[in-house]
Amino acid sequence: MRTIVERQGVAERIEADLARDFADVEVLDVEVQGGRDAAMTVYIDRPAGVDLALCEAVTHALDDLRSEHALSVSSPGLDRPLRTRRHFERALGRRIFVKTAERRDDRSVFRGRLTEAGGDELALALDEGGEVRIPYTAIAKAHVIFEFDDDGGQP
Repeated sequence: MRTIVERQGVAERIEADLARDFADVEVLDVEVQGGRDAAMTVYIDRPAGVDLALCEAVTHALDDLRSEHALSVSSPGLDRPLRTRRHFERALGRRIFVKTAERRDDRSVFRGRLTEAGGDELALALDEGGEVRIPYTAIAKAHVIFEFDDDGGQP
């Protein structure tokens, strides 16, 4: 399984390709599933939000990838992917899911409140108690865990 650091390079190349026509679009993550006929999903965001028209326009702008992969372009949804240090910094205080590329402390899946996101690692206050520190280079996948507050609204 590729780490987020490895996938970050792919996302940055795609974002650079889109920069001329879509200056305000950020590529949040890129997932590739399958082998020979791999499917690629590109997750995008922008300050004004993501709609179907933007996804369609970005899909057409990535024609070269469409010739190599079954390509889909999507919004991040409520469980926003976390890929860069900046993404993690914006998620401070929120509950997140982290899957590591290799087992750490006899597990590879962690859920908890993000308490630190600087330097070379992040810190999670685990849902079951305790804390764990995870280097960014060890993370295969991470995303925000969407929570409704007591009033039924967004956090």
